[in-house]
Amino acid sequence: MTSEALPEVNNEGGDHGSSLLQAYGDSFVKMITDFDNPRQEWRRILSEGLGTFFLVLVAAGGPMVNHLVPGSVSSTAAVIAPGIMVMAIILFMGRVSGAHLNPGVSIAFALRKDFPWRRVPAYVIVQLVGATLAALFLHLVLNVSSSFGGTFPLPHHSAWMAFWIELVLTLGLVSVILGTASGAQNVGIIGALGVGGYIALAGLWGAPISGASMNFARTFGPDLVALKFTDLWVYAAGPLVGAVLAVGFAYLLRGPGGGRSGSLAAQGGIFPLIAHPGKT
Repeated sequence: MTSEALPEVNNEGGDHGSSLLQAYGDSFVKMITDFDNPRQEWRRILSEGLGTFFLVLVAAGGPMVNHLVPGSVSSTAAVIAPGIMVMAIILFMGRVSGAHLNPGVSIAFALRKDFPWRRVPAYVIVQLVGATLAALFLHLVLNVSSSFGGTFPLPHHSAWMAFWIELVLTLGLVSVILGTASGAQNVGIIGALGVGGYIALAGLWGAPISGASMNFARTFGPDLVALKFTDLWVYAAGPLVGAVLAVGFAYLLRGPGGGRSGSLAAQGGIFPLIAHPGKT
């Protein structure tokens, strides 16, 4: 906050301290209420970090709590819970940042031209930070290694099996996300239900093979806190390739992106940059 942004203060005949406090107060109120100001990028960054924190809190927290209290969280509940959490996050903060919560999703939206590339690095960094903070919180509170909340390939099987599962699951996930953010399919709650439902369904059958991460941040956070990076490449390469393929299929099915509905879904409502304003 610069001094130029503050209202002019007249100290003649008044209390200097109270006037200065009022000046800062007015400036702060303007800062947090001026939603259309392009300088409000910090809102979308905060939103992505908070959303990713809660996603990993649930995704890693289920298995970690089950390790602490055996039998308390079933494998079915552990894979359905992240889907429900994503559904809730999209509904409560999708309007702010687009609720990507996933580096692969941010990259896919950028490739689709629904999201500006200049915003991608900050999104990816804050997603990784949010995921790491969630894993660290769980580790400190539960006193359980975050490795129990990580995602790893099926033991005694090739990591390539997990790679292909992550690739295909992410292809489906990003296809659902891009589809429900496009044109006539962009119908409010439908996107949240579609994405959340897909994550739960994919986890029901894919989790035993790879953990059904579909999200590098979700895997990276617990791995970093536990300092256990077993086959981390699977969860970087699989989701990335799957996301890129999903963008290709989206082009074949619906043509180029960058239209109004897709851009607003990807960017939220804070200073959206729309590549093709005339396209729905």
